[in-house]
Amino acid sequence: MSIHQWPGARLSLLALLGVLAFPVSPNAASSAGAPSAAASGATAKRPNFVVLVADDWGFSDLGAFGGEIDTPHLNALAHAGLRFSNFHVAASCSPTRSMLLTGVDNHRNGVGNLREAMPTEHLGKPGYQGSLTRNVVTVASLLQDSGYRTYIAGKWNVGSEPYNLPKQRGFDKSIVQGDTGSDNWEPNKQYLPHLPQVYWFEDGQPAKMPAEFYSSQYFVDRTIAYMDADARKDQPFFAYVGFQANHVPVQAPQNLIDKYKGRYKEGWTALRERRLAKQIALGLVPPSTRMTTMSTTGDWKALPEKERLHMERQMEVYAAMAEAMDLHVGRLVEHLKKTGQYDNTVFLFLSDNGPEGSDYHEAQPWLVFNYKQDTETLGAKGTYGIPGPGWASASATPLYTYKFWAGEGGIRTPMLMAGPPVRRANQIENALTHVTDITPTLLEIAQVPQHAGQYKGSPVEALTGMSLLPLLQGTASAVRKPEQTLGYELSGNSALFKGNLKLLRNMPPLGDGVWRLYDLSTDPGETQDLSAQRPQEFATMQADFVVWAKANQVLDMPPDYSPQKQVMINGFWRYWLPVHGKTMALILAALVLLPVWLLLRKRKRRL
Repeated sequence: MSIHQWPGARLSLLALLGVLAFPVSPNAASSAGAPSAAASGATAKRPNFVVLVADDWGFSDLGAFGGEIDTPHLNALAHAGLRFSNFHVAASCSPTRSMLLTGVDNHRNGVGNLREAMPTEHLGKPGYQGSLTRNVVTVASLLQDSGYRTYIAGKWNVGSEPYNLPKQRGFDKSIVQGDTGSDNWEPNKQYLPHLPQVYWFEDGQPAKMPAEFYSSQYFVDRTIAYMDADARKDQPFFAYVGFQANHVPVQAPQNLIDKYKGRYKEGWTALRERRLAKQIALGLVPPSTRMTTMSTTGDWKALPEKERLHMERQMEVYAAMAEAMDLHVGRLVEHLKKTGQYDNTVFLFLSDNGPEGSDYHEAQPWLVFNYKQDTETLGAKGTYGIPGPGWASASATPLYTYKFWAGEGGIRTPMLMAGPPVRRANQIENALTHVTDITPTLLEIAQVPQHAGQYKGSPVEALTGMSLLPLLQGTASAVRKPEQTLGYELSGNSALFKGNLKLLRNMPPLGDGVWRLYDLSTDPGETQDLSAQRPQEFATMQADFVVWAKANQVLDMPPDYSPQKQVMINGFWRYWLPVHGKTMALILAALVLLPVWLLLRKRKRRL
């Protein structure tokens, strides 16, 4: 059987099984707490779950979402399942992962901001711990309690305190990188000066990692090993694979890099145009969709030839890294087929935020001592690839902004689901959906009741997401009512969704701090501000945002806040002082004492 498609007869059989195993509640679309399959007496075997989380992929990077990168295995899952074209996350990694795992808004689960970018004034305030608080429970814990085997391999990034490690958060077996990332060839090598070392944990204890690996391969290897070790257990499993692809440093196997040689010689603007045309043909965006050129996107044709060649190479490595991840996803899928588990497995794929658009200029003094960045060797061990704002704009096609910002390019990412409960093979869902919807969806499919604000005798935050099962089964056209609001904030960049409308405010330097209004059903690229044309809705949604922000304990950003500046400040206290404090003290002492010594020496000569 081909990995790229399911034969029609098999799809029909799975659809029939889905009808029997997952009966739909008549009011499922209106409530996250809708009756589950268990409530209707279903006795079919519960499915396995494989959650695949990519890092920093743009909306159009995946082939099934308009990209030219070779991702056949993820494309196969997309064609076998349902693609979500209006799915939203946070604009950085840990807030998204915290919501994915808990189904609770990140301001209520403790990760109101990325720890590295959090201003000192916010740290420790309610909602701003920088890691999961004790008053939330993960989907892994709930599945584990109901009899699921639970595994995680890869990036964790929701807290490294003892009570926050996967072993205490519902995972039977785990090998995780606790922080925002690391090198993809050398697991113990830092990618930025954030902390004194790279922190890896295995089953709740510090892990001893190999000297070298390739991250995507290693995480899939460990996941397969977990499955094999428990092969005789008659229990379904929940497997979470947190890839580092395509987080910086962008690195990939040489044979895959060579494959893309010359494919990007026309530059990022031409790539955006090709991807948009494909997205329109696929039905992912309206035919009328327009794009805007961001202030950070340079003119490709105006670049010197040497710089164009360097930037070509950056995108070649980026594409190769994405394909490498896809190849290892294929290994995992093939393993499930060989072991007879594929037909009863639900697959979910998403990216944790939009593509990386930073140029890492501020980090260059550190990078030059730790990595090579020459064109010829980019992608190899010891090198540091950075896609930058130009290629990020192409990855986000046709959307505005990228990682860290509240434009659609920062918070709308590819998402797909495939497996037994999905009756809509090779279709596209345009309804507004959110990362907090994942937990209630998996719970309903697994026939596990939601907690009602209590877990093992302690109060916990209630789920804020909605089950997507009605969309998967084609029994509803939306999971949110037109008048229902969905708020968002990160580092002052803010948004509020209501029906097809989006209220948006981006802060400097990419934005100007001014609120604007867009209709995403016709303008996903956020090119036409409707605030003057629809003043009543504009005013109402601003008031709605104030209500949401107050209810979720959102704090105003300090004056003159800059995420780049704040990362440097936090890096000084968390990395430079612990690692180089003694050296810095000696240098400072020398700078203070040297003038004194020179002055004394001068006076001595006069005498």
